[in-house]
Amino acid sequence: MDILLAALRAAAEATRLRLLALCAEGEVTVGELVRILGQSQPRVSRHLKLLCDAGLLDRFREGSRVFYRLHDGAAAGDSLARHLVALLPADDAQLALDRRRFSEIKAERAASAAEFFRANAPRWDSIRSLHVDEAEVEGVVLDVLPGPVGDLLDIGTGTGRMLQLFAGRIERGVGIDTSRDMLTVARANLEAAGLRNCHVRQADMYGLAMADESFDAVIIHQVLHYADRPDAAIAEAARVLRPSGRMLIVDFASHDVERLRTEFAHRRLGFGAAQVSEWLSDAGLAPGMVRHLPGGTLTVTVWTGTRNSETEQETAPRTTSRLRAEAH
Repeated sequence: MDILLAALRAAAEATRLRLLALCAEGEVTVGELVRILGQSQPRVSRHLKLLCDAGLLDRFREGSRVFYRLHDGAAAGDSLARHLVALLPADDAQLALDRRRFSEIKAERAASAAEFFRANAPRWDSIRSLHVDEAEVEGVVLDVLPGPVGDLLDIGTGTGRMLQLFAGRIERGVGIDTSRDMLTVARANLEAAGLRNCHVRQADMYGLAMADESFDAVIIHQVLHYADRPDAAIAEAARVLRPSGRMLIVDFASHDVERLRTEFAHRRLGFGAAQVSEWLSDAGLAPGMVRHLPGGTLTVTVWTGTRNSETEQETAPRTTSRLRAEAH
């Protein structure tokens, strides 16, 4: 009862209701909110703090920027913040003006993302030409991770493609990446697709700031070949899987295309099927099927792992701790 009353008191103010409505439209920074509301940064920040303290908004840092969005601790349909937003009048003139101003900001984001994508597209196309068409890979990914899925974590989300692919099968999707530029692209793509059940944030795959057993599925798509410690990344990902949760890994099979290391910063020239399966087992998961998709020069491989028993649940945290210790 006290928690509910605190949340209602925090929301019971005109500017804070406007903030909730805006955050329901997508992730937004303090600076962007200042532009939209026409209020001072200290005042907006005070309102945001009250809403965060009341559990109505989530706050997360991305480099020098801080983003806000509706609280992410429950499924969208069960969120008190979303229930409050649903009560706001659809024809309110002030809220309509706020939405128009936010749309202008989203257009600016999309333009920035498009420029980054144009500048880097030739590099990505060079790699794509070496392996099987991505549509075939995505078809296999959808087959081996059928829906419905509750909460999905996409590690190394890049352009957010995996979130877009699974958006219709999941309740909530979270994508993480270390690159602010890629997050800009992913955020613009999700906004353009109108996917409010998915969002992205900056995070390190070796140290996820997420609770144990908080996701039903984890995807690591074309990421491990950049990793110094792919085994540690898998173990950390396994930590956040719920009982019966599934992990899906997509990467290259072992190859000898050395220029991917020198020109594209790949740390690993692919992986053997048995190697990744062993890492899954060490992380407390039961390795599943392995699918190979041969291409022109490179073969794309899909691995799966499942957390089933209590024994496996107990193994993963110990394995994660061991790998972290070895990394230091």
